[in-house]
Formats: sequence, C-alpha cells, structure tokens
Amino acid sequence: MPISMPRRKTPKADDAARGALLARYAHIADSITTLFFPYAEVVIHDLSDQTIAYLSNNLSKREIGDDSALEDVEETARERLVGPYEKLNWDGRRMRCVSTALFDDAGNAAGVMCINFNIAAFEEMRSTLDLFLRGAGVVAQPVELFKDDWQERINTFLHGWLRERQIALNSLTRDHRRELVEALHEQGAFKGKSSANYIAKVLGMGRATVYKHLREMKDGD
Repeated sequence: MPISMPRRKTPKADDAARGALLARYAHIADSITTLFFPYAEVVIHDLSDQTIAYLSNNLSKREIGDDSALEDVEETARERLVGPYEKLNWDGRRMRCVSTALFDDAGNAAGVMCINFNIAAFEEMRSTLDLFLRGAGVVAQPVELFKDDWQERINTFLHGWLRERQIALNSLTRDHRRELVEALHEQGAFKGKSSANYIAKVLGMGRATVYKHLREMKDGD
C-alpha cells in the first residue's frame, strides 16, 4: 500500500536568513561529522520554508531542498534539545539521533540541527565480540596438563590481591610491591622454576630487588 504524504503549501525560503543560518552553524555540522566520520550525519533544517538547508556526510540519501518533514518543530524550539531517539535509515540500519533548535540574533528559532549516528556498525562489532567472548567450543582446562602451572596460580593470587585493595597493577607503589613479594612468598609462589624472574617482570621490579626482599624476610625470621 503506497504511503500517502500530506500536501501542504511550502513557504518561500528567506535567502538572507538561510545564509545567516549556514554561516553560523554549517561549520559546527562539519566539525561533528569530521570527528565521528564515517558514522555521523548532520542535517540543518531551515524553518523559514521547512526544507533541508545543509547536509554533512550524507548517510540518509536526502538532498538539499528536500522537505524537512519535521512534525514537532514547536516542541524542539521550546525544549531546545530533543532526544536521543532512534529511527530507521533507508538501508534498514538503526540511527540514534538528537535534534536541537538553532536561533538567530533575535532569539527566534531559525533552524533545527539533527545529528544522526549510525549505531548499526557498533551493534555488528558487539555481535562479533560476543561471539569471541562467549567462547563457543571452549572446554575446561585439562587438569593433568596444567596442574603445575605456577604462573597461572601467581596471576590468580596477584589479581585477587589487587581487587581486594582496589589497586591497579600499573599504580603499585614500592611498598605495595614489597607486600606482594611477601604475600606471594607465603603462598609458596617462589617454589616454581624461574618464578622469581617472572614475578619481577609482572611487578615491574628488578630481579635483584625481589631477592633483596626475600633475604630481608629470612633475616627477619
């Protein structure tokens, strides 16, 4: 069934007003689409004749001079910002949008800027990431193969220690590192071959410093 569009008389554009509108806001539209290229489109609607006055990074396949088809101009002018809301693009992709009123020197609403963001591209990325993160076909770690995996045990203890104290690995202080060496020693982490070297690398310490802390612990005993 064909879509019937209401017929209305289109007012004549005010060339001076449109020129002022574009001089003030067109570069802002271009700045937004340049920053978020190729995902964002910005459309400037001229309220003097209800048509599209400017298109930056055209994703919607509309043209300058097309009817704006704006239904809530008064609300947009009153609220100044409408959205974010979603709409469907010509290719079936979802767009997330905001519309904001544009004002002239007298404070009257002269136009509407619509920023349309293609979120479908990010939904596709999320689907791909979900596929990998879900781990289809991943089996439990073979116990016999990894029963002596001291590196994993060190990693598990280390990150549990960090979570409990809400500390990031890259923000450890000298005292934190000393505490960790002591805690790892108590857990028997240094019994593994080359474990001291591994711990030194993970904690960002020199191997000599690790051995120094271990000696101090023995001397203290």
